[in-house]
Amino acid sequence: MQKKFRQFDRAAGILLNVSSLPSEYGIGCFSKDAVVFADIAADMGFHWWQILPITTIGCGNSPYSGLSTYAGNRLYICPAELEKEGLLSADEVNASKYHGEPYRTDYDFARINTERFLRIAFSRINDEVKGRIEAFRREQKYWLEDYALFMSLAATRSTAWWRWEDGLKFRREEDLTQAREELKEDIDFYVFEQYEFYRQWFATKKLVNERGVSIIGDLPFYVATDSVDVWANPEAFQLDEKLLPKAIAGVPPDAFSRTGQVWGNCLYDFARMKKNGFKWWRKRISHCLKLYDALRLDHFRAFYNYFSIPARDYNTAENGVWEKGPADALLDLVHEDNRDALFIAEDLGLIDKECREYIDGTGIPTMRVFQFGFDGTPSAHLPYRYEVNTVAYTGTHDNNTTLGWLYELNEGARNYVLKYCGFKGAGWGAGGPDCGSTKAIIKTLAMSSSTLVVLPYQDMLGYGGDTRMNIPGVAEGNWTYRLPYHLMTTVDRDYFLDLNSTYGRMGGGAKKL
Repeated sequence: MQKKFRQFDRAAGILLNVSSLPSEYGIGCFSKDAVVFADIAADMGFHWWQILPITTIGCGNSPYSGLSTYAGNRLYICPAELEKEGLLSADEVNASKYHGEPYRTDYDFARINTERFLRIAFSRINDEVKGRIEAFRREQKYWLEDYALFMSLAATRSTAWWRWEDGLKFRREEDLTQAREELKEDIDFYVFEQYEFYRQWFATKKLVNERGVSIIGDLPFYVATDSVDVWANPEAFQLDEKLLPKAIAGVPPDAFSRTGQVWGNCLYDFARMKKNGFKWWRKRISHCLKLYDALRLDHFRAFYNYFSIPARDYNTAENGVWEKGPADALLDLVHEDNRDALFIAEDLGLIDKECREYIDGTGIPTMRVFQFGFDGTPSAHLPYRYEVNTVAYTGTHDNNTTLGWLYELNEGARNYVLKYCGFKGAGWGAGGPDCGSTKAIIKTLAMSSSTLVVLPYQDMLGYGGDTRMNIPGVAEGNWTYRLPYHLMTTVDRDYFLDLNSTYGRMGGGAKKL
């Protein structure tokens, strides 16, 4: 029996991370450019905007391995908005502007720049702002105090939390109290940082929603081992007496990797979590549903079963085993907590029959990716096989752009793809907003039965592989694609408006019409 998870109305959306937006500060942020993007999307009949996680980023600038499942990425804070609060001068905002490469996110610049202007703004907090910060602090206490203390401690220790002094590592109350007293100013700074992040995010979201565009967020299944989440909630994870992981996450060997993939995240102790009603997970999901209008659940199969690798085997997944996930015991409670919530289940990769039956049985919309449909098998990713309760993509943030993918195919496979989509004539490889091959592929998705179609903005612009967002398994150089303002506006608005209108995708959004 399917759960009563709410379904999407027939609609279309755009995939573009916040970091990829135009801005004057070296990285996309909560600036006026986000609202301009929403205006452009709405003009074309797109009523969904899908983004990647907006939480703190981790190794390799990945938004999927952050230091906190709650704390926002401070690099998205816009200095111009701080000027409106009277915390920065116009000259200081101007000094924060970036004058380097406009097509790439400069994380090094953004980190230094953000730390500098936030410290200045923090030094000028008046009583009115302080009152709002304290209200925010009380409201978000369930995660904020641990985050601020963790960041303050981490800033003075160049090592992971499990190598801290025992009193702090094991969270002995007298040691924590002493640390809070000694680091009070730093703790207050990190509270201010998150107040400002949340203030700007909700202001941006309000303006985007007012344009008729709803936002799809993204929730990674696992958290980083070196994170405030594990340090503050060790009982929720599979840790030994030294608070080191007993087992770690990954996926087994397959045709693409002889030894599998070892992700390194510590695993949840679902048996212990079940005893308190999965409080940690439920709070996490409910919190995210306040941030977004819908939520993509990454690595959804792990709710059914997850791959457990002995912690000693950090270089191979060959000795891993499948373990049962929380399944209905958790998802039933999530549904009770959030009856009107919209979810997307990320169900990509190799999934066995039993797992597939479980995922489909939840009733949560699953994903279809055009680029995965042409491997010579009767794949569920072929558009003619799309079921209604699915969300179709040309590609995800882990794929090459569609034009880049076409260039990678051998001639026979590429000709078949182009024939499938009705593209005729020469010039398939001519990129840009008038790219005929990518438009033919996008039209094929728009025509499909999938309730929701989500398009990476790079594909809408006909861009090649040099604008790819991420290459899985490659540690450095990812997450840097950024869209200058003058190119964002070159998208063929008339074409996409006509496409959405013709194929019944003008509705949608979080609020039912």
